Amino acid sequence: MTNFFSDAHDCSVELNVTQITPPAPPIDPLNELASRIAAGALHDSDERCDAPKCHPETRVAVQGEIYSWIVGGDPDPAQKAVKIKWVTGPAGTGKTAIMGSVADTCKRDGVLAVTFFFSSSASPDRRRKTVFIPTLAYQLAEHLPQLKDPVAQAIRDKPLLFKKNLRVQMEALILEPLRRVVVESKIPGVVLIDGLDECEAEQYLDSRVSSRAAESIERTKDEDQMEILQVLREATLDPAFPFRIVIASRPERVFREFFNNENYKPSLAPTPHSGREFSEIRRRYNLSPSWPSPGILAPLLDRASGQFIYAATAIRYITTSRHGNPYTLLDHILKVKPTSPVGTNPLSHLDAFYTHILQSVPNPALSVKWLWVINGQLPNMRFLFANTVPRAAFHFNLLLQANDGDAEYVLGDLHSLIDVPPSNDMKTPYRPYHKTLYDFLRSKDRCGTVYVDSQCCAEFIWGRFLDICTNRGSPACRPSEQQRFLDLFYDLGMPLAELYLPKLDFTPSSVDWWSSQCLQSDSPRGATATLMFYRVHQAVPATLLPLLTRQADILVQCHWYRCSATCKIWQESILHHCKKADWKAPTRMWLLRNRFRKDCWFVLSPPPNSDVDPS
Repeated sequence: MTNFFSDAHDCSVELNVTQITPPAPPIDPLNELASRIAAGALHDSDERCDAPKCHPETRVAVQGEIYSWIVGGDPDPAQKAVKIKWVTGPAGTGKTAIMGSVADTCKRDGVLAVTFFFSSSASPDRRRKTVFIPTLAYQLAEHLPQLKDPVAQAIRDKPLLFKKNLRVQMEALILEPLRRVVVESKIPGVVLIDGLDECEAEQYLDSRVSSRAAESIERTKDEDQMEILQVLREATLDPAFPFRIVIASRPERVFREFFNNENYKPSLAPTPHSGREFSEIRRRYNLSPSWPSPGILAPLLDRASGQFIYAATAIRYITTSRHGNPYTLLDHILKVKPTSPVGTNPLSHLDAFYTHILQSVPNPALSVKWLWVINGQLPNMRFLFANTVPRAAFHFNLLLQANDGDAEYVLGDLHSLIDVPPSNDMKTPYRPYHKTLYDFLRSKDRCGTVYVDSQCCAEFIWGRFLDICTNRGSPACRPSEQQRFLDLFYDLGMPLAELYLPKLDFTPSSVDWWSSQCLQSDSPRGATATLMFYRVHQAVPATLLPLLTRQADILVQCHWYRCSATCKIWQESILHHCKKADWKAPTRMWLLRNRFRKDCWFVLSPPPNSDVDPS
């Protein structure tokens, strides 16, 4: 091969290499929109696969009246211009079932239906207003392809559109695109919104400000719900918006005031549904065709008094309870008497039934504690887990069981209240059947003898936490499932526990195991570590001082001048592993100053890109 430099000497060669990086492909605005929606809020989403639906023979009049209004408007000429309707009723009356069935009917008949099903027990996007407008806009663009170009252009023109308020989003993503295209107003269309009363407040808190200041700017859920209502009403007043809107919610004050008592209350009649279900029970157990007699069925239906959830719970109780045959179980139901007058509490029969079911388990208090942790929320507290995606029941069992078989012992008689997967199912989550169960458990007046307060629930979860730390994981967990279990375990945002936390016997080795696992470099959990760092440091609240009658009680609490032994073990371990992993952590000087200030948290975080003095 020829060498061009074979005789060359005293020379140098300079090479200039220019690396050309191809420009990043432009982001498709419609893909960006799709990433900003609550897919689980659509009426036919997989997240709602177990959502209640009306049986074909029930609520025919209610569904028919709503559907007729959607496609034809109000027969009263004075109400023809009204384009927004409220479907309301107490908890358990079947509002979600009605809205789901109406959405199915619209889909079947080719009527454009855009839906958003709020739910306080579902994925985070279905609990807040953040993606409400983008979800509606996405569905409209799917139904009306001519809207896609103007919607895409709106996203290109306003890169920060998804950070704007609801009015700005409604204008840019829905109203302006509708003005730019021709939508045949004679084609019926509807926006169906269910469970708006379950929309929680979106908080905009600055972690750098003091906790006292942060409290002053917190929003309430009523404010966010009213914002949604006002934006929807303004949309119906725009000539470019040709659709009707149906909103379903409980009759809470914000809705009563907004709709000015112009209620549309569904009249629910569960008789055909109950008859159909009893027919199935007769066939399954080979019972007499005359069972139950009209004289027995009538008082049951009278107790239901339009409450879908009472009838559904009664049917599940008869088909799942281990305490007798269908004859005996139906007799048990009829013997349950409410403790409060029906006139003062419309849910008194349901409350009495819930109490009866919970009292039938071996340890009612323990079962209630399990139900709260499964719900991911303790009474009168915020969420127990940082990540609120549904978790497998199998992993909850590993978290909560002190001994193998505890899950069956605790939940075996509660199949009428909660969907319990088989013990060998490692993927399916627990699914409580209805939100009224937790409304009941939250109220001491309604629960009576089965009430368990937040302090007892917190003590229970801290006890389980101690056992798992002591055992370095769950002994019953298979090696292949250990990591998934630890993902759940380290997602726990442990509750405050002022009186007993310092008394828990955490050893340095068990705490060190938790800290090392939580702060390992391959799966850091800064929020969990930060929360724990401050949860373990508890000063004596003034309201609790009268309860601390012994000197030993006072000595185990943290004071401004001295921390408890438990607090020292935890904070020193967390800081040690932060330093070991080169995490950003508070210095001792910062901690000393904060003993007097006590108005802000230092967020533990992985190594920053720039050097920052945390003191």
